[in-house]
Amino acid sequence: MVILRCRFLTINLAPLRPSHFQSHKLHTTRFFRTPNLIISTPRITSSSSLPTSRSISDEARFARSVLFIPPGVEIEELKDDMVLPGSNIVIGPFAGHSQIKQVEFVKSSARARDCPKDDLPEIAILGRSNVGKSSLINCLVRKKEVALTSKKPGKTQLINHFLVNKSWYIVDLPGYGFAKVSDAAKTDWSAFTKGYFLNRDTLVCVLLLIDASVPPQKIDLDCANWLGRNNVPMTFVFTKCDKMKAAKGKRPDENIKAFQQIIRENFKQHPPWIMTSSVSGLGRDELLLHMSQLRNYWDQ
Repeated sequence: MVILRCRFLTINLAPLRPSHFQSHKLHTTRFFRTPNLIISTPRITSSSSLPTSRSISDEARFARSVLFIPPGVEIEELKDDMVLPGSNIVIGPFAGHSQIKQVEFVKSSARARDCPKDDLPEIAILGRSNVGKSSLINCLVRKKEVALTSKKPGKTQLINHFLVNKSWYIVDLPGYGFAKVSDAAKTDWSAFTKGYFLNRDTLVCVLLLIDASVPPQKIDLDCANWLGRNNVPMTFVFTKCDKMKAAKGKRPDENIKAFQQIIRENFKQHPPWIMTSSVSGLGRDELLLHMSQLRNYWDQ
């Protein structure tokens, strides 16, 4: 459940098939406060007595449908403070050093086969043009012009590698859905970006950015479904969550709810998701911590 200015957003996700997880009860009553924003994440309390095997299975399905539970975490180990604020992400034993101390631009590539070949883990950032991709990257690294921002969507049209702490890459991918380029350029984007996803062995995860200030967009849903069908790991990163009231239409919390409801129809297990704002810094440290556990597990 997410509460924005005392308005409720309840995310109901479809249950999964039975899993190996054991019994715990989850309640949405733990709140985390940020300016003008109250976020609740699932609260976990142990049962005083063991339920029946049927209820164990029900609770396991519920936990797996609501939470992203990383490797190394069992259901009986879950505690309140293991769930990152403003997300469904559980932090496990692979989470480690997450702060960015050094970042440098390495190269831009027009083709996936031209990307760096040093076998370092990569986390790619993808989203519709004008979703705030460059702003998020600059927020993560706390430098204003690492990824150049522009008032003209679609300026990034190459695969850009940024080396972080000399140990892993942030990969800035071209924004999709921009209008002011030729049809041929759009086709080229689709071909080389999909080639990157399917052939890049060092790809740890894709951060798929979703603009929370607008209703769900078909192009975002199509992209999410394509990544899912091709078994590309992804995390939904909702951007512009500082915009408490959209200029037109619905509020960000309503847009997030609508997007979640559509995703549950296509995903048996909901991918990890997190709320962010490049303006206020909401979700920055939490997202970096999530990225660290993904990288560290991949590196095993």
